[in-house]
Amino acid sequence: MSNVTERIERDLGIDGLVSRLVSLSPTDLQSLLLEVYQGQSQKKSAPDVLTDYLQNRFVRPAAIQSKILLELNTLFLEQLPQSFEVLELSPVCPLGTTSVVAELDQDWSVSTSRNTEVVSDATNVLALEAAVRRKTQLKANAKSLELIHLAANHRFLRPQFYNNPKFLPHFQMISLVSAGRDRGNLSFEIEALLEHLRFYLAALRAFLGEAYRLEVQLTDFHAYDRSQWLEAQLLQVLADEFPEVSCRFKPERESGRNYYRDLCFHLYLTDTLGNAYQIADGGSVDWTANLLSNAKERLLISGLSSERLCLEKVFPG
Repeated sequence: MSNVTERIERDLGIDGLVSRLVSLSPTDLQSLLLEVYQGQSQKKSAPDVLTDYLQNRFVRPAAIQSKILLELNTLFLEQLPQSFEVLELSPVCPLGTTSVVAELDQDWSVSTSRNTEVVSDATNVLALEAAVRRKTQLKANAKSLELIHLAANHRFLRPQFYNNPKFLPHFQMISLVSAGRDRGNLSFEIEALLEHLRFYLAALRAFLGEAYRLEVQLTDFHAYDRSQWLEAQLLQVLADEFPEVSCRFKPERESGRNYYRDLCFHLYLTDTLGNAYQIADGGSVDWTANLLSNAKERLLISGLSSERLCLEKVFPG
């Protein structure tokens, strides 16, 4: 319990206030919070709202030039393989999408008073949709090997603070998920990884031209060393198709361990000033396996920061 919560309990004279509220049904809690926010809003004047607009970091417009972002999004949608279905997601998703599906702290998202949370990562939401579709496939065939490829171009909202003043709590990203069944020998994971990376590399080349250097860094969190085999099955395939792109293993990587199941990647871009930064990442996760209670289910997710890409192209460094 935070110090603020302890103080509120003391001020109100109600011990265990949070636990009592948590014990309420979602419907009752929603009704209570709606009345609280109704009362809070009635205390505000028009100048108060303007002050909040100026001071609240969540609500200000992005600095990105919409024309450039639209150009990028249009190009990327044109480059996306036909096997992917592009979804227009709701701004909100079920409460717990961040903490239960992705197993991150709930504070990574902005929770609402209506038992939802603002989308902080579209791959979580696409995983829910993929699970719904896989459930339908599995009803027809319990061992279905059909694949589901979904994509979204969505604006995220995250409450974390960023050191870079160019970065706002809300930003646009292109997200992909591929769902299917374990086919053994990492065949699903490798096929999906190649499809995602081919898309990103081709689209980035079309948008940026040849002046920017690209590097794919692959990591395998599996207990056994499979690097040589993966080098031949994945990295060499990419290197042959994109000879100008650097493709290498990064066994020392620790970020993403316990988030990704085993295989994961970072995609780095080096701009014309020599500044390198991460522009995309992805990997295999166990989300659909957990959602469907089926250990044979597989899911590969990835995302590219389209807004950051546009900012770096216009204002490198």
